[in-house]
Order: sequence, then structure tokens, then C-alpha cells
Amino acid sequence: AMAERQNDFSKGSIPKTILTLAGPMTLAQLINVLYNIVDRVYLGHIPGVGGLALTGVGVCSPILLIISAFAALVSMGGAPLASIELGKQNQDGAKRIMGSCFALQVVLSLVLTAACLLWSEPLLRLFGASENTLPYATQYINVYALGTLFVQLTLGMNAFISAQGFAKTSMLTTLIGAVCNIILDPIFIFALGMGARGAALATVLSQAVSCIWVLRFLSGPKSILPLRRREARIYPYLLKDILSLGVVGFIMKFTNSLVQIACNKMLSIHGGDLYVGVMTVITAIRDVFTLPASGITDGARPVLSYNYGARQMKRVRDGIWFMSAVGML
Repeated sequence: AMAERQNDFSKGSIPKTILTLAGPMTLAQLINVLYNIVDRVYLGHIPGVGGLALTGVGVCSPILLIISAFAALVSMGGAPLASIELGKQNQDGAKRIMGSCFALQVVLSLVLTAACLLWSEPLLRLFGASENTLPYATQYINVYALGTLFVQLTLGMNAFISAQGFAKTSMLTTLIGAVCNIILDPIFIFALGMGARGAALATVLSQAVSCIWVLRFLSGPKSILPLRRREARIYPYLLKDILSLGVVGFIMKFTNSLVQIACNKMLSIHGGDLYVGVMTVITAIRDVFTLPASGITDGARPVLSYNYGARQMKRVRDGIWFMSAVGML
């Protein structure tokens, strides 16, 4: 039954396989970006303090990027390795990699939560928060920090759903989170008058729903790699491979965060809170333009890794050529 259920990436046209996976993944990212824009709109409309609240949350975004960089460290390292093991028909190896990543995400989340709660204020000042925006930034990050575990597990473990070829299920993870968020945002921000804290609470609860969805799928009957408690521990011999492969994704997101910190800092010195707020909105819109490239890359990753594991080198080369051609467009 295992073999019939497995998504076999070693057959069929490579471009078609990549695009079939990339479609839902790009859509998922688009949903996320649009949600971010909607979220900013809600914040900007808080009566009287909208601008400051928007800027306060904008100052938090480097911290959110750093949190997602740690999720990328584990998921971009672990998911392709799991796909390679699936290509080699080594289910047990793939399960151990996934279990290791799960345990690693939990440990990282606890460390990041503690760091956020302990050092949020000095960090936010460093990242360009002013006396006016600091209260909103602190309100946001202190609530958001408590949901770090959900964010980490949602971002980190969703990659293992796409690694098995269930791109639509992985898209639903994002869709569920975004829809919950868009519904909860106005309730918490306006109806309950919670402001920036409400926006963070809406995000955390939505991520919790997405997290339950991801873990239920991975531990359920449809998953090719069922997530089981006995494999959910850190295997030291796997760590080096996971982290050395994931470090590229981590550095890209981390440096993105540093660029944002530099921008926010300069803007807060030379233009004040309004400029930081404007940058917050521009960043959300800019993400729309980088979407197609990252969607196709995400679609290609499981396909190429699987074929590499299955020793189908010609297919791997075809995939790389196809990616290069798409990149030139």
C-alpha cells in the first residue's frame, strides 16, 4: 500500500511535476502576502493611534523574520533530506529526519520565546522603535512570542507535507491561517479594543489552528511519513546534515532581517515614525513581486531531492535547466 500511495517524482515530465507543486505553493505565499497587507490596513485604521500602532508592528517585523529564519533553518535542511530518503525508498530514514526536525523546532521555539520575552525592549529600541511606538511594539511582540512554538511548527513542518508531494494540503495550511487571521483581526483589534495586542493574538491563534492542521495531517493516515512520538527526538548524527543544508535559507532570511533593521533604524533617525510606517507597507507590497520565483523554487525542491535520492541524475539536471530557464523570464 505504501508504494501506491507514495507520490513518485521519478516519473513523468519534470517541468510539469515542478509546476504542479509550485502552483499551490505560490498561491499559498500570495495568500500570506495579501493577508499581511490586510493586517497592516486594519492596524492603520485603529482610531487615533493607527499610524503609531502600524509603525510599532513594523519595528517588530525583523524579529518575526528572525523567528521564521530559524524555522527555515530546520525545514529547508530537513525536508529535502527526507525527500532524498524517500527517493531511495528509505522510509525509516526519512521518518527519523522528520522526527529530528520536529524535536529541534520545539527546542528552538522555547529558546526563541524566552529570548523574545527577556530582551524584547532593548531589541526593539535597537531595531528603530521610538518612545512613541515602543509601547505598541512591545504589546505586539510579547503576545506574539508566546505563539512562537505554533509559528515554528507550522512553517517548519509544513515543508514535510510538500516534501511528500501534497502541495494542496500544504497550501491549505496557509489558507486556514490567513482566513482565521482576517476574521479574528477586526474582532480583537476593534470589537474588543485590544489594538496591537489584538493583532498579535489573532496571529498567534491562527497559527495555532494551522499548527494543529499540520500535525494532524502528518500524524494521520494520509501521510507517507507518519509523525510518531518514538521518532520525535533529536538524532545527533542527523543534525550536521540538517543544519548544514538549512543554513543557506537561514542566512537569506536572517540577512533580510538585518536589511530591514538598517532601513528602520535609518528611517527612524532621519524621518521619524511615519517613515518606518511607510516602509512597513512597502515591504508588504514588495513581497508580491518576489513571489513567483520563491514559489517555483519551493515546488522544485522536493522533486529534485527525490530524484537525487532515486539516482535519476538526468532528471535532476533537467530540473535545474528548467529552473534556469524560468529564472531568465
